[in-house]
Amino acid sequence: MNIWIRQGHRWLSIIFTATVIANFVARIWGEPPPWVTYSPLAPLFLLLFSGLYMFVLPYTAKSRGTRRAGL
Repeated sequence: MNIWIRQGHRWLSIIFTATVIANFVARIWGEPPPWVTYSPLAPLFLLLFSGLYMFVLPYTAKSRGTRRAGL
């Protein structure tokens, strides 16, 4: 499951970056519609949750007593 979350996090970051770039490009021609302005929010929230999950993983592994190789 961790591999899927990491891969999803990477793809979400690409989608987020693309929506932010599209937002700036759309602003060249004036005020964009609201759906363009708010389009980066969905991937951003998903990035928040997947990033927090990956941040907490090492701490939960320590509490379960598992150790990484080489430590």
